[in-house]
Amino acid sequence: MLNLRPLGTLGIAVSEISFGGAAISGEGRGYGFGHIGDAEAATLLAGCFDRGINLYDTAPVYGFGLSEKRIGRAFRDIRDRVFIVSKGGIVWDDRKRIKIDNHPAVMQKMLEQSLKDLQTDYIDLYMIHWPDKHIDIRRPMECLSRAREAGKIKAIGLCNAGREDINKAEEIDAVDAVQNELNLFNDAPFHDIREMIRHKNTGFLSWGTLDKGMLTGRVTPERTFDDADARAWAPWWKHEDRTPKYRAMKKIAARLSESGHSLLALALGYVLQYKEVSAALCGIRNIAQLDSAIDALAHLPRHELLAEAKAIADETLQNYRAEKEHQM
Repeated sequence: MLNLRPLGTLGIAVSEISFGGAAISGEGRGYGFGHIGDAEAATLLAGCFDRGINLYDTAPVYGFGLSEKRIGRAFRDIRDRVFIVSKGGIVWDDRKRIKIDNHPAVMQKMLEQSLKDLQTDYIDLYMIHWPDKHIDIRRPMECLSRAREAGKIKAIGLCNAGREDINKAEEIDAVDAVQNELNLFNDAPFHDIREMIRHKNTGFLSWGTLDKGMLTGRVTPERTFDDADARAWAPWWKHEDRTPKYRAMKKIAARLSESGHSLLALALGYVLQYKEVSAALCGIRNIAQLDSAIDALAHLPRHELLAEAKAIADETLQNYRAEKEHQM
């Protein structure tokens, strides 16, 4: 069984690797990572539960409701045995164009729809998905505070939040957990708030744990993606210059081969080395990937090797930036 870690002050222990729900939403479009049918998704979720994963993170924009519906069907009969996280504040229009909208009325409407799609009377942790620069974060927090009082959500969280966001939100109600990106290539969003969440004993969930496959070695310059995979068309992927990451991964893979550790073990170990991390969210796509992740937990690299890999990554990215600046 998987190791458990406390989720802040909630008195709940969650599996140190937990399920990222965008993995089962691809054909619904929105934010997803490839075709996966209802039966395959159900088998995967059952496999995760049987192996000890008890936290399932999702959001309406993952498949435009498809991820939530699949998680709801999978766990409706054992609802009290899983911890479900969902979010509000990212909306879409009739053409599926996405935007951030934290208006309290929007947040309330999205919460009610998520309760229906998840087939549940409550959501264990409900989060503001992205802070909205046009709306004071205290306004949606008031909505979530009332929802907590009504028993529709058990805990409140913020995604992609900085210290100012957290401080403002806590003027209204407690922020029980934060979910920010954390991986070998991008740990700034975590370190920006690390001291704060340690002091407050706030729960922390990492997204981007595997950097959309970059850190496992499965994503190469030659790889293509099907039309149900956001990496086939999303601007945030198509416009990213991943050259320095590919260079860094080549160097890191060579170093790991000497030590007998996998790239997956490195990716998980880098996140889980921090005691402030409650769970590393992973976009597991099938049972084979699930078992590989669990096996990797038994062979995590020592701190010295994690630090060496981080140094390689940082140096490679810095050298590439300098190279590009020299060419200008």
